[in-house]
Amino acid sequence: LLATAAASTLFVIALLASGQSSTITGTLAGQVVMEGFMHWRIRPWMRRLLTRTVAILPAVIIIGVRGESSVTDLLTLSQVVLALQLPLAMFPLLHFTSSSRRMGSWKSGRFLLLAGWGSAILITAMDLWGLPDSIRTAWLVIVGN
Repeated sequence: LLATAAASTLFVIALLASGQSSTITGTLAGQVVMEGFMHWRIRPWMRRLLTRTVAILPAVIIIGVRGESSVTDLLTLSQVVLALQLPLAMFPLLHFTSSSRRMGSWKSGRFLLLAGWGSAILITAMDLWGLPDSIRTAWLVIVGN
């Protein structure tokens, strides 16, 4: 099945659905932050234009200056940034899901918590270990070799 056209088509559909889901979630979260926390009332088309410009403009500038060969470097850099942000989501999530007061009967079990905390600590340690190299690489991606 892995070498068939059907598998490729299913992968593309899943990837497209995933992208749409994250885009919709990000747009709705941005709307809540702008309207609720910052008290900004912006027309939806203007919000979309503003957020997409802020998201895409740095990549367009770097690709324009450094050329198409920098695309792979930018994709790698984006994954490094995501890896560095992962513990910022994991630690609060593990803290809240381990609380009987907050979760009641849905509290995470010991094995799941042990695996979760172990993963979070391991990811954080690897992030800290690789941080100097990540900063150096990010600098090279942004300003060039």
